[in-house]
Amino acid sequence: MKNTFLFLLFFAFTFSSCEKDDICDANTPTTPRLVIQFYDFLNPSVLKNVTNLKVVGEGMQEGIVFNTATGNAKYLTNGNAISIPLKTVGTSTSYSLTLNSGNVNPALVNVDNIKFDYTTQELFVSRACGYKTIFTLNPTNPYIHTDAAVADEKWIKFISVEKSNLENENETHIKIFF
Repeated sequence: MKNTFLFLLFFAFTFSSCEKDDICDANTPTTPRLVIQFYDFLNPSVLKNVTNLKVVGEGMQEGIVFNTATGNAKYLTNGNAISIPLKTVGTSTSYSLTLNSGNVNPALVNVDNIKFDYTTQELFVSRACGYKTIFTLNPTNPYIHTDAAVADEKWIKFISVEKSNLENENETHIKIFF
């Protein structure tokens, strides 16, 4: 009886120090990306697909990966919406957006630059997931839109901020009209 009691006591102490596995569920909201939708400038209520859009962050050599294709095609998108990350360290992120990237006719390739200005706030999600960053676009000057180094007509005609608080990716934050 004494041995059984000691065995149960030993068993209880052995497993009392174990912790449950902390695994961050894939469905847990983390730091949101900036969601941009593209619209027809002449018919503002109609979504419009971009053609071979390439988005490259400032100081980066390669673009954001939009699909799993091989080669340069993985950096291109032809949809009407994109999600791009903002820097969690700092208060601005700059991107060049190239329409018709890789086109053999250089006159059809057009590059615009957008710099997003914002503040950040870290929120504790859980022990397993850690922290996430939420962004608030600058209320007076949320972005700066310029033409590329080689000045030509901007392909982006108008930018509208729909949601200045970026807390999730379930809503459109920016609308671009072209």
